[in-house]
Amino acid sequence: MAEDRETLRATFDEDPHRYDRARPTYPAAVFDEIDRRVATTAPRTLEIGCGTGQATIDLARRGHRVVAVELGPALAELARSRLAGFPQVEVVTADVERWEPEVAGFDVVVCATAFHWLDPDTRLARAARLLRPGGVLALVQTIAVAGPSDAFFAGAQTCYERWDPDTPPGLRLPRAEDLPAASAYGIEDAEDFHSAEMRRFRVDHHYDPEQYLDLIGTFSNHRALPAWRRDGLFACLRERLRAQPGGPVVRSVAVELATAFSRDRRAARVGCV
Repeated sequence: MAEDRETLRATFDEDPHRYDRARPTYPAAVFDEIDRRVATTAPRTLEIGCGTGQATIDLARRGHRVVAVELGPALAELARSRLAGFPQVEVVTADVERWEPEVAGFDVVVCATAFHWLDPDTRLARAARLLRPGGVLALVQTIAVAGPSDAFFAGAQTCYERWDPDTPPGLRLPRAEDLPAASAYGIEDAEDFHSAEMRRFRVDHHYDPEQYLDLIGTFSNHRALPAWRRDGLFACLRERLRAQPGGPVVRSVAVELATAFSRDRRAARVGCV
């Protein structure tokens, strides 16, 4: 629901330093692949939902001229501080669904783990309108998958079923090889785009107990729980972590990158006359 989406996406701005500290960055291979598809020197790049600038820094280091739009004012301010050494980066505090750039026609639109916060009925068309014809849309999504710490996550499910009423019973992480062939946002079927490609990169992140609790403390569904439920959940997970044998928790993820080129809609309209 739109109301739930609006509420949950606002939680990230409550503790931007924790978000910056705890959230992992993205593999270099993701940016290699974006640059391969763009094939333009110093592209004009719009980043949707830059957070504290984790992906923005990688784009800037590769020569992208970035306009980074962030909804949360505290996140945006921290991003400006982190990106102060990159004069070709501008951080704008705005809701990208209502924001209008002075000059559109970007070479690239990048959105890393934030596209799901946009209206699913309009987000792909909105991205297409911000791109030049032939520009590249690059969507990054992180999907938790089965890995070395499956036993811990299976045990942690009992904590979630007790303290979070929205938890599906018996939930288990999928194997990376069992993920759908299509991308998370259906870019392959979007009428405003063509020549879609999708790649996934497996990454294992290692956490000690406090680092892991710090990480999940940035997740919107955890932050949105009533305080008594959240406290109960974290106490339960802390006990599970203390009993975890063999060292750190390994959170395995498939980092998905879906890219496609925007169509020249004007040419398409002319061709239909």
